[in-house]
Amino acid sequence: MKLLIFLSEAMVPLMIFYIVGFGILSGRPVLDDFIDGAKDGMKTTAGILPTLIGLMVSVGILRASGFLEVLGDLLSLPAALIHLPPQLVPVILVRLISNSAATGLVLDLFKEYGTDSALGLTASILMSSTETVLYCMSVYFGSMGIRKTRYTLAGGLIATAVSVAASVVMAGWMYAGG
Repeated sequence: MKLLIFLSEAMVPLMIFYIVGFGILSGRPVLDDFIDGAKDGMKTTAGILPTLIGLMVSVGILRASGFLEVLGDLLSLPAALIHLPPQLVPVILVRLISNSAATGLVLDLFKEYGTDSALGLTASILMSSTETVLYCMSVYFGSMGIRKTRYTLAGGLIATAVSVAASVVMAGWMYAGG
């Protein structure tokens, strides 16, 4: 265990020394490359900032308006048919857009039901096995100016559905076994 702790603490400094050493040995202007990369990063950030602000504002509006709770209530019957706790429906919907907002919803669930409850365990597995599909699509495709995304949305939503189903099944196994 001590070896793993040492390796995890030494990994970042080793990577920095490796990159700088490789650049120096290969004759690259390391500082100039770094500055060029930082400039490109700032341009990318400036390009996607409106999209990020729009996503964060829309999630805030959805939470504050109570729309997520209404939608969760509407989808509670279909959720019950697939053994999905209805409290997780808003988390799933928000998770498609924002990780931090979904984390806030999950923390609220933890306060109400506990982290060791079946619901808390399902929410934890759900958060670790799903992705912010709409956020990633808007940021990555938007930063590159890609308009035709082909099957990306369908693939992301299918992967999310599989992840949700797997989290319900796995939490059921883990909670029943524990």
